[in-house]
Amino acid sequence: MPNSSELPVIRPRRLRRTAALRRLVAETRVHPSDLVLPLFVKEGLTEPVEIASMPGVYQHSVDSARKLAVEAARAGIGGLMPFGIPAVRDALGSGATDPDGILNVTTRAIREEIGDDLVLIPDLCLDEFTDHGHCGVLREDGAVDNDASLARYAEMGRCLAESGADLLGASGMMDGQIGYVRAALDESGHTDTGLLAYAAKYASAFYGPFRDAVESQLQGDRRTYQQDSANATEALLEIDLDIEQGADIVMVKPALPYLDIVRAAAERSPVPVAAYHISGEYAQIVAAAERGWIDRDAAILESLTSIKRAGAGIIATYAALDAAALLRLK
Repeated sequence: MPNSSELPVIRPRRLRRTAALRRLVAETRVHPSDLVLPLFVKEGLTEPVEIASMPGVYQHSVDSARKLAVEAARAGIGGLMPFGIPAVRDALGSGATDPDGILNVTTRAIREEIGDDLVLIPDLCLDEFTDHGHCGVLREDGAVDNDASLARYAEMGRCLAESGADLLGASGMMDGQIGYVRAALDESGHTDTGLLAYAAKYASAFYGPFRDAVESQLQGDRRTYQQDSANATEALLEIDLDIEQGADIVMVKPALPYLDIVRAAAERSPVPVAAYHISGEYAQIVAAAERGWIDRDAAILESLTSIKRAGAGIIATYAALDAAALLRLK
């Protein structure tokens, strides 16, 4: 044994000795109200269908989406982020601006069901509605036409605002999108409808299960408009531009591979910062847990805590309901 004079006086382990002590001194706390649940609603479904690459996540009917909204409100989570899957797609994504299209119908149905008990953030993107799977209108050469796409987003934004959206999840990554949609909303009297800007949305390999979920028609990739994973300074420029153009919240997507961007955004942004714990991040946890390689519940909570610790005050996650239940038990 060493001499008593050689033993440590400062012992950080004292505050880790029991679960109660660890809770008392925890520096980062995730609350159910921090969480937003994405959900998929498919036109023509009569009952939920599980998504093979995202066990525990479903394509919903409008009726089952209403029931899920009630469950989410009771769980105390912060909001819902609906994505629509139309029966018919075309080059312009016409279903996105059809008042009777699946996303507008879903938005109205959920609003009717839960009132103001949850923040409702439908996806403002054309990719689920286009027959080419891109997030905008294509030119004759096949490239995405930035400015023609802005006009479509303005129309889509007005429709979703009229359907009852609190915030629009502006995820298209078109230059000037936030300013253009903000002006269109204001001109049509929707000054109270906010914009959650997917300000730094990376062209990620982790989107695969999401594309299964929305039955994406994408051929090729989105690297001409989504962020390059090698770039951080460029992401901060995108964040600054969206804030200047009127974003009410800025988001980084994906979350875990880009925690440095989440931290940088939190340090510079005067508006709330969100992060999206995306489909591939969720699917990795579930797949590893199914094989007995990791503890599913512990991995979910550790992931969400890491995202919160990096600086995200809002976290979109497919594990929102599970996490809310686990957090109540902590």
